[in-house]
Amino acid sequence: MKELIKYIAKALVDYPEQVEVAEVEGNQTSVLELKVAKDDLGKVIGKQGRTARAMRTILSAASAKIKKRTVLEIIE
Repeated sequence: MKELIKYIAKALVDYPEQVEVAEVEGNQTSVLELKVAKDDLGKVIGKQGRTARAMRTILSAASAKIKKRTVLEIIE
């Protein structure tokens, strides 16, 4: 899941070398924390949050396949 989000984020931003994804694992839920350059924050979130919502939808579909819940947090 971590690599999936990193791949998508790097494709969207101008500074792909600054993309960082940290994973905090729990018993049933994992939280992925996505950090990007300040200039790229708008590109990752998108208009009215559409890009972020799309990334979360892809993530939930992929994590449902492995029967685990994963949440995406975008860190400023």
